[in-house]
Amino acid sequence: MFHAGTAQAAANDVKVQINDSLVSFPEAQPYIDNTNTLQIPLRVLVEKLGYKVEWSMEQAQVKVTLTNNNKTIALQTGDRKALVNKKVVSMDAPAQFIQGSVYLPLRFVSETFGYRVQWDADNRIAIINEDGLYHAPAWYAPKPKPSVTQIAYKYLGVPYVWGGRTPNGFDCSGFVDYIYGLNGIDLPRTSLEMYETAGKAVSIPQEGDLVFFAEKNRTSHVGIYLGNQQFISATNSGGVSVASLTTGYWSKKYVGAKRVTS
Repeated sequence: MFHAGTAQAAANDVKVQINDSLVSFPEAQPYIDNTNTLQIPLRVLVEKLGYKVEWSMEQAQVKVTLTNNNKTIALQTGDRKALVNKKVVSMDAPAQFIQGSVYLPLRFVSETFGYRVQWDADNRIAIINEDGLYHAPAWYAPKPKPSVTQIAYKYLGVPYVWGGRTPNGFDCSGFVDYIYGLNGIDLPRTSLEMYETAGKAVSIPQEGDLVFFAEKNRTSHVGIYLGNQQFISATNSGGVSVASLTTGYWSKKYVGAKRVTS
């Protein structure tokens, strides 16, 4: 059985590839059923593989015959058995008739047609090796962007530099502005300006929110909330470091949090 992680009924994010080329399914799409079996729209795929398709409707079921130069395959929707050159062959799951299209389990296509199939889990592509060779995916899933907090952790230990805005040295606002900038978000230059004009105030911070601190009623420091009552910031005593929001030095100076989105 060809698996694609957790079963996702009618998940239309599965792709099929023959040799080096993606198969385009203009209407019905491949999907993973609730038994974790990859189901493929029959007509588009088998025609790409050189088979002629004939079908007839009998009551609620569809009878399908597939032929090429040396093989004849007969099957019916709702039935787990097919005839391959008049020999009975069992399928993992019956052929299905869904919204005008007949679906077959990919394993049946692979074993009956004699093709090796690769499953690329990272890109959710079933690669049919019609030519008998292994093939790289013809499409790669976009990699998710790292979060603000994931990026911020990479700069732990960078020294504090007053006015610093680069990995050679940061001050507090320079650090926050640099990290957010890597995620495509521009922030004001100073912690005071960020507190007054950036984003939306929130009472309970979430990971990635800005957290602010004040000296003598004036905002003077900013960091990035990490969760678990911790935040990361550039301080003149420790450079880029993690501290507690609720205990110690910074807990007495905390004045609020803001959420900034792109």
